[in-house]
Amino acid sequence: MSTATFPMCSVVHFEMPYKDRLRAEKFYATAFGWNHQFLGPKMGDYVLVATAPAGARPPVPPEAALGSINGGMYPFKPDLPMQHPSVVIAVENIHAAMQRVTQAGGKVLGEPMAIPGVGDYVVFCDTEGNHNSMLQPNMSTPDCPA
Repeated sequence: MSTATFPMCSVVHFEMPYKDRLRAEKFYATAFGWNHQFLGPKMGDYVLVATAPAGARPPVPPEAALGSINGGMYPFKPDLPMQHPSVVIAVENIHAAMQRVTQAGGKVLGEPMAIPGVGDYVVFCDTEGNHNSMLQPNMSTPDCPA
């Protein structure tokens, strides 16, 4: 995750489960050229995924957004719900964003957890049952409109 300022309420990260880490890493590296970094057991066997070189921009127009995001993979655990790909949305205030999710008809799953060097993270389900999450980065990010 970059330390650059994120645009308001943008998708800043994706996540997906893996059943076999090495197989998943090999598949995405071979099929799409993605780079990966295994963070190990202390970080829940999480794998950071880079989908594009740092600072990559679409060729036209030059002022366009990056157009790609990086992400990660985590071990599939059949006893946990919602083991599906999801997106992470940057917010300035995770507690205010949790209230907005609830008021809009969604459900926040648990309490925010601190990810060292990254920020506070919490999972939610939208009104359609989609599993996504929010991140309050350890930096200033403009908040979404109320």
